[in-house]
Amino acid sequence: MNHSEIKIRDKVTKQDPEYVREIVTSTGFFHDFEIDVAVELVEITVLNGTEEGYYFIFADYNGKPIGYCCYGLIPCTKSSYDIYWIAVHNDYRGKGIGKIILQKTEEEVKKLGGTGIYLETSSKDLYIPTRQFYTNAAYKTEVVIKDFYDVGDDKYIFSKRV
Repeated sequence: MNHSEIKIRDKVTKQDPEYVREIVTSTGFFHDFEIDVAVELVEITVLNGTEEGYYFIFADYNGKPIGYCCYGLIPCTKSSYDIYWIAVHNDYRGKGIGKIILQKTEEEVKKLGGTGIYLETSSKDLYIPTRQFYTNAAYKTEVVIKDFYDVGDDKYIFSKRV
């Protein structure tokens, strides 16, 4: 796959909720209830546009989404944005798609007046590649909250100034 074949878009279509379900499910990282939340955010945006505060970046290959990011302004802040979800279909992981999506998200956050991006992930070993991905993209670990998700499953919060 050549990166020039990847089309980036920020418009959400009515087909995207099921594509997001497929993408997030394929990763093997998330519980069913988490997958439902990811899909719900897309459905909300299909119905109401960005007025609910959720923005999306999709990476399409051969006309089909293979990765995406959901982000938005953190309530009660002036210019801090949260990355709620970023995922690439398991069949396309390790090919630089996530990096493309993250860079485009950072560009869009800047255009919206954002000055900082925050994201979180788990301390489980399954998420070692995720934490390395963020570190490689110049995000820094701000804090680790012990036993946040469960006993022995800490919450890592990363940030980056943009």
